[in-house]
Amino acid sequence: MSSNSIELLNSELTERAREHRERELLKRIDARDREAMREFYLLYYHRLTRFLNRMTRRRELIDEMINDTLFVVWEKAGNFRGDSRVSTWIMGIAYRRGLNLMRAEYRAQERMVLPTTEGQHLRDPVAEQSELAGLLERALEGLCPDHRAVLELSCDLGHSCEEIAAIMDCPINTVKTRMFHARNKLRQLVPILAAPGGKASIPSSL
Repeated sequence: MSSNSIELLNSELTERAREHRERELLKRIDARDREAMREFYLLYYHRLTRFLNRMTRRRELIDEMINDTLFVVWEKAGNFRGDSRVSTWIMGIAYRRGLNLMRAEYRAQERMVLPTTEGQHLRDPVAEQSELAGLLERALEGLCPDHRAVLELSCDLGHSCEEIAAIMDCPINTVKTRMFHARNKLRQLVPILAAPGGKASIPSSL
């Protein structure tokens, strides 16, 4: 057996063990086991923070959405039927909690003002990587809420199209369409964000 096969097998075994543990925790939570709820909170707090951070930068709102999501888990743990991964069920709850806020913030952002890039002639590779990450971050902020969520769920959190469809409660083809448009718009936005000449803005028509 090759090293790649061994790594893949170990990864699958680790994922199965994690899934089994999370399902056991949900059963205990359904029985009102507070220690299980505490462990579940620690397991998901950072993952939910990463996901919801794409929806809003306001820390107090992120914490509120996480608390709302985990309160639903405490109240509705018995509703989990096991037809998806536990993470898919949790992210679906968080997505629905955050979606209205995402859409409200997106409508409020008519334009995005960017800092100047003047005077940057000699480039440091590390600085270039940092700048690229910053450009991508700003480009993501220029996407509509549904498109941002699709990329976050896929690229950062590793969910499949089928799982994203379950989380977003939409057909798989809708997920694929959103993914296509999100990536296409990123390709348009990044050059605009990188353009020199002082302050630049994202055209509202994009």
